[in-house]
Formats: sequence, C-alpha cells, structure tokens
Amino acid sequence: MNILITGGAGYVGSMVIPQLIEDGHHIKCLDRFFFGDKYLSQSRFESKLELIKDDIRWFDSKILDGVDIVLDLAAISNDPAGDLNPEKTYEINHKGRARVAKLSKEKGVKKYILASSASIYGQQNDIANENSEVKPLTAYSKANRNAEIDNLPLNDDNFSVTVLRFSSVYGNSPRMRFDTAINCMVLDLFKNKKISVHGKSNKRPFVHIKDVIRAYQAVIDAPKEKISGEIFNIVKHSGIECEIELSDTNDHRSYFASFDKIKNAINFSAKHTVNEGVLEMYNELSSGRLTDTVKTRTVEWYKKLLSDETLAKDYLVNDTIL
Repeated sequence: MNILITGGAGYVGSMVIPQLIEDGHHIKCLDRFFFGDKYLSQSRFESKLELIKDDIRWFDSKILDGVDIVLDLAAISNDPAGDLNPEKTYEINHKGRARVAKLSKEKGVKKYILASSASIYGQQNDIANENSEVKPLTAYSKANRNAEIDNLPLNDDNFSVTVLRFSSVYGNSPRMRFDTAINCMVLDLFKNKKISVHGKSNKRPFVHIKDVIRAYQAVIDAPKEKISGEIFNIVKHSGIECEIELSDTNDHRSYFASFDKIKNAINFSAKHTVNEGVLEMYNELSSGRLTDTVKTRTVEWYKKLLSDETLAKDYLVNDTIL
C-alpha cells in the first residue's frame, strides 16, 4: 500500500514509519520537521520513504496522488503546547486535519485514520467509552473533537474514516519526548531518584508507543466494514508501584477509558505494560543512548523557535513557524 503519514517525523510517527516500511508499505511523510529528520534519513528507507517538508494547511493536493491510506498525525501535540497559541491550535489540529480528510476523499484515498486523543473526555467519574459524553477542557482537546466532528461524516462506501482516541503515550522514540506524563516521571526518577506526580487525585489512562504502532497496523489491515465510521479508544489498563511525591496542579483532566470496543471489533488489545516501558526508558537513559535536550520538551522548543529568528529560519514554511 502507498501510505501518506502527516506528522510522520514526530514522537509517534517516527516509530510507525519504520514498522510500516518493514510491513511492505511505501510511505510519504509530510511534516514540518521541527524536531529534525535524521532518524528517517537512513539508507535502508531510500526507495520506500519520501520526506516532504510542508504543512497540512497548505500542501499541494498532488501529494495525495496514488495514496491508498492516510494516517493523519500532524498536530500541535499536547494540551500545554496547544495552550501556547489556541488560535493556531484550532487552525492546525482542527481545520488543517479537516482539509487533509476532505482532499483525501477527493483524491480517491481508500482509508483515512485520524489520530485523536482521549483527553477529550475531560473529567469523568466512570470509565469512559466511545459513547460517553465528551468534555474537552483545553484548546488541544477541543480542536481534536472538532476534527472528529468534521471528518467522520465524510465516511462512505468508498472512503473509510476511522478515529483513534489515544491515551497518554509513553515509551522510547527516535523523536523522544519528556513532556508526556510517564516519560517525564522516568526522567525525574533518573535525574533525582524520585517521582513527582502533578494532580493528587487525577486519573489518566496510558498506552505504550509499541501498542500505538500495533493499533495502526490492525486498523490498516482490518476489513472496512469493521472500522468505517468508527471511533476507538486505544488504552492499556495497568499499574506500577513506586514511591511518589504528590503536588497540586491546574490540570483538571481526570478520566479512565475503556478499550472493549476495538477488542470486540477487530480483536485488538494493548499488551505492553507501564513497567516494561519504564525499564526500557530508564535503561536507555542509563546507557547514554537517550538524553534530555530542549527538543525533548515540546513547549520549550516551540518557545525557542518563536523567540529566535535566526534559529527559526531553518523551520519556516510559508514564512511562518506556526
């Protein structure tokens, strides 16, 4: 299959692309490359991977010629980053991805898979499923929900639309992030030998990045009638024992999410545990193969790009950063 992945050089995309190439697919990666592309420029990818520096708001629809499947991952990537500039977050995460879906349908793409977030559940007393009332609290989660609302009605017999609501993702990646909950805790443990948890009673579901890859593989391979027009939570219920230091927070998101729907539909369930992910990250940090830099913290890197015109020149598209 020929697959276009928007945001393919990001935390998740940089893990998905090598696996899909190994599966035999040809990949186009459309990205702004704010965090670089060296981990996708290896010689083994040359004939199977095309890197396209562009923006989902403006790219030429010819890029979609011959594409069978679109994985739409491009976005301002989390709630704090989304709050830096809510207007741009709506422009990219909502309108930009609505544009990708619309153009995909016009160009004859067969499957469109939208990366959404379980953060749209906001605050929930019970375990949230795909039919639960959504309560998005941030610009990021509201933009995700708006993209769902715009894109799902495009689903028909010739154009399959699927929404994946990912829980908070953790685990190693070539484009590493230490601004997601568990990754941040592991870095804190490595540096300070303790874990700080922000939000004394907040609940949050998690999923290992390897299970995110497996979820994409499962939906790509699934019969259309099983996944067309559907929303699926991607989550793993697991726990970890550790000594923690609690602190208050202004983050009011608190929810758990059910994974039953996707298990029943296509027999997919997450299998990797938090313990496994923590050990993998800690070992990589201990070995020096994984390091903490400004690029591993999305908000800090965006702020640096926005404040340093000389640095920003290498990342401009249409003369703009965001």
